[in-house]
Amino acid sequence: MNMRIACAPLAICMAMSGNQSLAQDLTGEIKIWSWNVAASAMETVGAEFMAANPGVKVVVEDLGNQGVYDRMLAGCAAGGNDLPDLMTVENHEAEIFWTQFPSCFADLNELGYTPEMQAIFPEFKRVELESNGASYAMPWDSGPVVMFYRRDIYAAGGVDPATIVTWADFIAAGARIQAASPGVTMSQADLNGDTDWFRMIANEQGCGYFSADGQSININAPGCVAALDALRSLYDAGLLRSASWDEKIQSNNASTVATQMFGGWYEGSIRTTSPEEQSGLWGMYLMPSVTADGGRAANLGGSSLAMSGSSDNKEAAFAFLKFALATDKGQITMLRDYGLVPSLLSSANDPFTAEGQPFWGDQPVWQLVLGTLPAIKPSHGTPYFGDADAVFRAVQLSYLNGGYPDAKAALDDAAQQIELVTGLPLAQ
Repeated sequence: MNMRIACAPLAICMAMSGNQSLAQDLTGEIKIWSWNVAASAMETVGAEFMAANPGVKVVVEDLGNQGVYDRMLAGCAAGGNDLPDLMTVENHEAEIFWTQFPSCFADLNELGYTPEMQAIFPEFKRVELESNGASYAMPWDSGPVVMFYRRDIYAAGGVDPATIVTWADFIAAGARIQAASPGVTMSQADLNGDTDWFRMIANEQGCGYFSADGQSININAPGCVAALDALRSLYDAGLLRSASWDEKIQSNNASTVATQMFGGWYEGSIRTTSPEEQSGLWGMYLMPSVTADGGRAANLGGSSLAMSGSSDNKEAAFAFLKFALATDKGQITMLRDYGLVPSLLSSANDPFTAEGQPFWGDQPVWQLVLGTLPAIKPSHGTPYFGDADAVFRAVQLSYLNGGYPDAKAALDDAAQQIELVTGLPLAQ
């Protein structure tokens, strides 16, 4: 799964090397809004940047996820007043800002974010950050989907994860695992409050709520129907029990769940919350597909860094973006220290990713996770993601409880409801 990338233009090689300091004659202050471990990661990389650029001061403010979102909206509505130089934006929310307030953000293309530099990131990370020829943010972390599994529980059921290629394989394996370990469920999903399982499988099938150009509603396309069929098969087989985020962590710790499917960032959630005796008992494998020759890659989550149009220190801020996000050194530092999964394609080739991780049974899990980046299909969130997700959440629950005759009928209804809410047309 390790992808080798040839460095053609010198500029790309420099951007990807991670060995350069990117030192320039830069001065002034760079203020960044972020949250949680992302803010901590910015502080660490910021310290390294300041060491290479002593004329610059990097100030990171941890406002919390909702705090950043709310203050960005308020600042943009006020014409860009009181915004920092750089802001963390979650990808699925990005197009809300570009649509409502395009002039609030700097076009990175005008600062040197060339097509060659853009190409060092996968298309699925860029598609929501670009609009009308402008690039309003640079990709940061991503969420390549994998299966997190308990080695000992699989072994008790006589299941080798290497034999699980399709969802049918996963169902057969789940039946054996649950029979061998009473009280253990194969996996869990927040079926009452989230749609993440459907979205992960749909993304794997090249389908999403909206069309590839984001201009029409696509949720009832064949790929999405196949995804909902797969979800229903898991649910009907009794292998996918409903659980909230906290309940999943509790099940992990109590050894009552065999598998969790999430973006690669969930690695830190398991490793840092599990009891010490579980070290070495966890592993990862690729997500199954609908068919034996189907894709086994999807994305869930991830963010980017956008620059405010009102920043008075754009040159230094752009230099920091390149240092933190467009070099292996910056991205691997944040992966190693904070579990933030890189979007930079070349990071899969860094020696750190080839190292076995003790908690994961000495498996080189980051090669597995990052190796899927080139295969992940783009999916537009559009400004209407929240509206569409709310509609589908209710339809999903109704369908699983027998409210529709089949997946196509359920998704046709969802598409019509989304059309009423958003005003977008149905895809032809």
